[in-house]
Amino acid sequence: MALSHPVITLTLSDGSTRRFEQPVTVAQVAAAIGIGLAKNTVAGRLDGRLVDACEVIDHDAVLQIITPRDEEGLEIIRHSCAHLIGHAVKQLYPNAKMVIGPVIEDGFYYDIAYERPFTPDDLAAIEARMKTLIANDYDVIKRVLPREEVIRIFKQRGEDYKLRLIEDMPDEQQMGMYFHEEYVDMCRGPHVPNTRLLKTFKLTKLAGAYWRGNAKNEQLQRIYGTAWASKKQLDAYIQCIEEAEKRDHRKLGRELDLFHFQEDAPGAVFWHPRGWAVFQELIAYMRRRQQDAGYVEVNSPDVMDRSLWEISGHWQNYRDHMFTTETEDGRALALKPMNCPGSVLLYQHGLKSYRDLPIRMGEFGKVHRYEPSGALHGLLRVRHFTQDDAHIYCTPQQMDAECREIVTLVLDIYHQFGFEDVRIKLSTRPDNRMGDEATWDLLEGALIRTLKGMELTYQLNPGEGAFYGPKLEFVLRDAIGRDWQCGTLQVDMNLPERFGIEYVDENDQRKQPVMLHRALFGSLERFTGILIEHHAGKLPAWLAPVQAMVLSITDDHATYAQDVAQLLRGAGLRTETDVRNEKIGYKIREQTLQRIPFLLVVGAKERDTASIAIRSRDGEDLGVMPLTQAVAQLQLAAQAPDFAARKASQHRLCVLLNGHETSAAANKPEAAS
Repeated sequence: MALSHPVITLTLSDGSTRRFEQPVTVAQVAAAIGIGLAKNTVAGRLDGRLVDACEVIDHDAVLQIITPRDEEGLEIIRHSCAHLIGHAVKQLYPNAKMVIGPVIEDGFYYDIAYERPFTPDDLAAIEARMKTLIANDYDVIKRVLPREEVIRIFKQRGEDYKLRLIEDMPDEQQMGMYFHEEYVDMCRGPHVPNTRLLKTFKLTKLAGAYWRGNAKNEQLQRIYGTAWASKKQLDAYIQCIEEAEKRDHRKLGRELDLFHFQEDAPGAVFWHPRGWAVFQELIAYMRRRQQDAGYVEVNSPDVMDRSLWEISGHWQNYRDHMFTTETEDGRALALKPMNCPGSVLLYQHGLKSYRDLPIRMGEFGKVHRYEPSGALHGLLRVRHFTQDDAHIYCTPQQMDAECREIVTLVLDIYHQFGFEDVRIKLSTRPDNRMGDEATWDLLEGALIRTLKGMELTYQLNPGEGAFYGPKLEFVLRDAIGRDWQCGTLQVDMNLPERFGIEYVDENDQRKQPVMLHRALFGSLERFTGILIEHHAGKLPAWLAPVQAMVLSITDDHATYAQDVAQLLRGAGLRTETDVRNEKIGYKIREQTLQRIPFLLVVGAKERDTASIAIRSRDGEDLGVMPLTQAVAQLQLAAQAPDFAARKASQHRLCVLLNGHETSAAANKPEAAS
């Protein structure tokens, strides 16, 4: 008599249960619930673990059916699309060697070794073949095979890179293999059960890459793509990409004559006058905000001895990203990749009292970091850049208040630059770190108390903190929905301990201060690139490299145009003239394309009445104004966003002081007669 299998009870994500009298796959459970769910089943989450739809369930469990609407389902679709690239490429280019194909944000890629560079025509052919394969509606078959069998399969197929990847996994004795008809790939999975789930994808671009990401290794080709749960989502993403291409800061940098790059200085910016004006305006803005917040500005050397970087831990943790040299007497020196050790040495210069704290020390420091050439990306990823760095030294009792002040400052600054949607990430202790657990508990607690006390939501990033302390990361969402990580706040008691910095407390005891590392723009170069793309080159009037352009209608009005420009420059406005012998309509079109906020047109009428006609860069006719009125209006329109607050603060102070003086005068005894 055959023994019956015990009934299997599955608890579903909505709390309901299903019972089966024999082992069942995730796909079969979905089919038992409904045809629609069965068609849309990507995978399953079984007792918290992601599994393929073909996973057999033979015990009571909690099961969630994963569909394209789930975040995990979308990731699986994207990963399976990467495998589909492999299937298409091997059919079209049999000699190609497949390397790796992971999921990335909003998409996927596959690295491939091939005898010649792929072209845009190749990319189109690969996408077309992928669509043909999807139309075949074939099942993706998973098999778990012994290590030696996997090696045999890839040797037979000549997939050298797959064999090298297997060598990196000496402890893996069984491996997941996914069969796409005649094509096979190695992966932990899970993957989609059928290609019908991969219809809403698009290949986006080609790029170069290196084996293992090391520029010393052989070069590979990378095919990028994206995939979404619906055509509507895909179309929206493609539209976003097209808009991003229009806003590309490298393209606008050329068109607006802001900066350029060249191989004589890889990863470093050649700032043109207009770009440098923007850069200096950002520094001036941050300098004012820091002065108002009680910061002092300092500057430390660019080159410092190796011993400092060994004490700080950067030599051990960051050596591969540092530029170094050696002197004739054998001393190793490094271009600073961070400003922290220089700030510490400035703090050490002279004994500090608790009455001196907090010390808020700001520096617009130039730092140098070696980035692989393939990672360089305009202003967004460079090797030589400027940080609006600051280090705050305070007592443990002052730490919470200082954290709160920094978070308040950074959020207000982002608001003034037009970023209303700011996400905060809390990154906690990494595996490779300095200091004991009690110190990390204290530092992480300070950041958590700050966020909760300010009622700010945040995302937790376990293990992503700096090696010397936990950090907050501030992520800005731009005009077309992209996220940019900019500012950071790190809380640190480890570097003060390693450098032995102290202050004298109220009991005449020497104590170690807390050190807060803070950057709000982060990299000024990168922030400039983000601003250019966020505003599509139409920077706010206060930040625009040229705020006003004076256009003469004919040569007869050139002298008046120059006089107007000189008057505006004297009023503090960045002004240029266009007195070329061209039609005024042509000049207006050209200068509008330069995204200049205000175009001032002058002709005989304006010259004879000491006035100007003003147009905005969006084509709005702002009318004709007398010069004095126009200067005042343009000054107001080009006023930096922090000036209004500064003036209000100064006004309140004047009222307070005047009131105090009036009160004192009223109480002063009259002299005897």
